[in-house]
Amino acid sequence: MVLYRKFSEYLRLIKFSHSIFALPFAFTAALIAADGIPSFQQIFWITVAMVSGRSGAMGMNRIVDRKFDALNPRTKDRELPRGVIKTGEAYVFTAITFILLLIAAYKLNPLCLKLAPYVLLLLITYSYTKRFTWLCHIVLGIALGIAPLCAWIAVRGTFNPEILPLCFAVMFWVAGFDTLYGLQDMDFDKKQGLCSIPSIFGVNRSLWIARLFHIVTIGLLLILVPIFELSNFFLLGILIAAGLMVYEHSLVKPTDLSKLNIAFFNMNGYISITVFVFTLFHYLIP
Repeated sequence: MVLYRKFSEYLRLIKFSHSIFALPFAFTAALIAADGIPSFQQIFWITVAMVSGRSGAMGMNRIVDRKFDALNPRTKDRELPRGVIKTGEAYVFTAITFILLLIAAYKLNPLCLKLAPYVLLLLITYSYTKRFTWLCHIVLGIALGIAPLCAWIAVRGTFNPEILPLCFAVMFWVAGFDTLYGLQDMDFDKKQGLCSIPSIFGVNRSLWIARLFHIVTIGLLLILVPIFELSNFFLLGILIAAGLMVYEHSLVKPTDLSKLNIAFFNMNGYISITVFVFTLFHYLIP
């Protein structure tokens, strides 16, 4: 029971359930790269790389922000501020996950291994950007937006620019929903001198910036159709994802942020899964 409780605490520390955001987009890129279903070995090591990389990034984020989390009423009950997990333990956990990422890169192909240190550098440093720029949402978007590129390279072993629209789509999608998520800490960020789109531009402008980001996301996803000759299944998936984004934004109003968590987690989880599932349909159904 003690081991299970500790394991559960680590999963909560890194918000493991949020892995659902970028992982389906990585699998989407893998399907397109393979022009079908990748090998089991590729799927397995892509999964290991994605989950371990994201877990390490979240662990690093919790370590870097632990003092701010302790002061923020919304985050003061997280595992590090409460002392449920010690800072040293979090460092060990983060190091292990990053080692797993390197192992996965080694198992995939030489180019993955060569690029892995640069991925690690981005995952380690993005948490600091909120201290000096409101573009931190874009940096987080880049950190997750490289997931499709990494999956593409994992399958093909080469870099090809045609996958970049999907990477930028994920970047703007993440930046959009992270801007919405940042609304709940707007006053705290101002007080602590932290930078975010909400703390700099206010609620109304932040909502419009997030909408613009998500409009760009849909546009970039549509660009993939002629590039990879994707069928109407993929188009239908994009239309559903666009509808989910519209619904997501309808939940968040300038005078009512009570449904922010629903908009953040539920809708974005559905969006990423939808794009992946309909991409899968394209390759499975003639």
